[in-house]
Amino acid sequence: MKGTVKIVTDSSCDLPLELAAEKGIVVVPLAIRFGTEELFDRRDLTPKEFWARCAASAVLPETAAPSPGSFEQVFRDAKDEGYDGVVCINLSSKLSATRDSAAAGAKAMDGDFPVNVVDSLSVTMGLGMIVLEAARVAAEGKSLDDVTAVAVDAAQRTRVFGALDTLDNLRKGGRIGKAQGMVGSLLSIKPSLELKDGVVEPGPRHRTRGKSLAWLAEQVTARPSVDEVAIVHGEAPDVERVIELLAPQIPRDRIIVSDLGAVIGTHAGAGTIGIAFQVKR
Repeated sequence: MKGTVKIVTDSSCDLPLELAAEKGIVVVPLAIRFGTEELFDRRDLTPKEFWARCAASAVLPETAAPSPGSFEQVFRDAKDEGYDGVVCINLSSKLSATRDSAAAGAKAMDGDFPVNVVDSLSVTMGLGMIVLEAARVAAEGKSLDDVTAVAVDAAQRTRVFGALDTLDNLRKGGRIGKAQGMVGSLLSIKPSLELKDGVVEPGPRHRTRGKSLAWLAEQVTARPSVDEVAIVHGEAPDVERVIELLAPQIPRDRIIVSDLGAVIGTHAGAGTIGIAFQVKR
């Protein structure tokens, strides 16, 4: 069923494109720049192609928010298609200017078509799960305000954690010093991350990959009430291990598995595994 409200997001959500298309979700791509070459995330550059480029380069690519005009065009398309309004849900405003760009695109509609822009305060499949929840109620024919309220509520209940396999991308991006990166490599330290209030915070560091993945799974299994779960990874060969660790509590058919794209992958690095879930109300 087609609802009266269109759902729009950005490519940092890491939703599989076929799933987004199935749910009628429009994904506006961020730009990825390799030197002077600019590509659009998941439109010109698949996650697999992105990781291949990164492996061959000593310098990290740069990411850039979509232009306000990119969002405005999508909003105008929704109007022309007969929708009553748009709910646009974007990655954390504390990490990117994407939400501000969407808000500028909404303002350009001159008030003749309602667009509600929601700050997810989340990233990757955390954002993706919020978007899916909004799309579900939009398909039920709920109003613009109702869909917006569901998105805001889902954002408050969404948790995101990550287990990194390497410090290289953080070091290349200037987020840690070279010396610290060398020490981390020598000691096989596996850093972890947690998203708190829209900001990425360091989690515990583990001496082995196995312990790192066990910690990641425990973020779900230690909670008695979890709704949806998603796993996203940057070509991690051991992603099935996390699924196995979740199995006693979360069946495989309740888990969405997605590829970590260029927007977050640029900073997190290959081998990263992230987990996103929503706690129950």
